[in-house]
Amino acid sequence: MAAARLIDGKAVAARLRADVAAAATALKAAHGVVPGLAAVLVGDDPASQVYVKSKTKATDDAGLKGFTHRLPAATSEPELLRLVAQLNADNAVDGILVQLPLPRQIDAQRVIEAINPAKDVDGFHPENVGRLWSGGRALVPCTPYGCLLLARESLGNNLAGAEAVVVGRSNIVGKPMAALLLGEHCTVTVTHSRTRELPAVARRADLLVAAIGRPEFVRGDWIKPGATVIDVGINRIADGDGKSRLVGDVAFAEAQRVAGAITPVPGGVGPMTIACLLRNTVVAACRRRGLPEPTL
Repeated sequence: MAAARLIDGKAVAARLRADVAAAATALKAAHGVVPGLAAVLVGDDPASQVYVKSKTKATDDAGLKGFTHRLPAATSEPELLRLVAQLNADNAVDGILVQLPLPRQIDAQRVIEAINPAKDVDGFHPENVGRLWSGGRALVPCTPYGCLLLARESLGNNLAGAEAVVVGRSNIVGKPMAALLLGEHCTVTVTHSRTRELPAVARRADLLVAAIGRPEFVRGDWIKPGATVIDVGINRIADGDGKSRLVGDVAFAEAQRVAGAITPVPGGVGPMTIACLLRNTVVAACRRRGLPEPTL
């Protein structure tokens, strides 16, 4: 069997970002509205700093307004909640992103629930979670939505009726991914580390989404020949020469010999997250003002 086709997340993300920029330009020309995205970073977590820096550049490139709030690691929960309240009341802010993880003295769930659901561009507020599962008009978590776009890139109209298996049940990826796939008329199974006969369950999948946070956990013999594999994981592991490299949750070399299409790590799901964050900000800006939404 030929090696699996690579699903180019960079290319799909670039197209989406271009569409977002065009929508933002049209929104400004027709209504004088420039969507605004506020990012809140508490502390100095290196990965979070890199993400917020990338988000800031992408926001500027797309023609959106960016507002970055950097708070010290010792920030108290009441202080952060006061900032969230200010951003909720600011009409120039359409999307609020509070970067996780937060320092231990802050209850992340309490902060998430304090964000106005109409500005919750991460899609984590219980109101958006409920709307997603009930088929309502939700702001959808960015990484799962990016995975869905990549699945569409591979399977197109063949998503309906496909058997999909999601490996991982997190609130951030696994559960919303399942809801999105149900919305695409897939038959969905959500699995996790305690699933019995997990390899056999995974082998049923026409579409396999790996989001369990364990490096190379999904092996090649878990994959149905010709299946589409979306690898959400990004794990840094040590090489024998003292260096390190990034790998996904799927053993890529093994999977590539079996799958029909697969996302690489890096360059697969990763670029989609920020692109979908920008998309959510434009959608939120339109919904808040009762304006027609662009198709993104």
